[in-house]
Amino acid sequence: MITFITGNEHKVIEAENIFKDYDINLEHIDLGYTEPQGSLEDVALSGAKYASRKLDRPVIVEDAGLFIKALNWFPGTYSHYVQDTIGNQGILKLLADSVDRYAEFRSVIGYCAPNSEPKIFLGKVEGEIAVEEKGDLGFAFDPIFYVPSEGKTFGELTTDEKNRFSHRKNSLEKFIKWYASKE
Repeated sequence: MITFITGNEHKVIEAENIFKDYDINLEHIDLGYTEPQGSLEDVALSGAKYASRKLDRPVIVEDAGLFIKALNWFPGTYSHYVQDTIGNQGILKLLADSVDRYAEFRSVIGYCAPNSEPKIFLGKVEGEIAVEEKGDLGFAFDPIFYVPSEGKTFGELTTDEKNRFSHRKNSLEKFIKWYASKE
């Protein structure tokens, strides 16, 4: 049993679908924690350490962001704030005159057990920012994150389709392989 600390139900659904393939049960707790200013890694390490100590059990937390090359990797660690303020349309406006639309979704899983130091696992997926929103599946930036190999945005992919290769799948899989090897 792994305890996943998040307030985001979309992340829980994606993670549960990934964990079931490995026969690992996932418990979800919405335990708020202070996020330090810094990288995705900083947030994941800090959150995992805090939650593990508070609950006295092994936990994972996940921090993710959209990193756009033409915007000097913005919004990055500010993705949640940017989604809440300017949203997808704001990002599309910022890139209106940009030829380079390369972007990455990055996900960092932080794991910590009581009386141990946290570990992190980074996953990413490469893509482009579309010129318009497409699809109503997924959440947040999914309708503008275009994956050339799929010919679709994340917003046009079902959870199962997205979970074949997403940034969250990559980071969770790295964690699961490490976790299984230590048992």
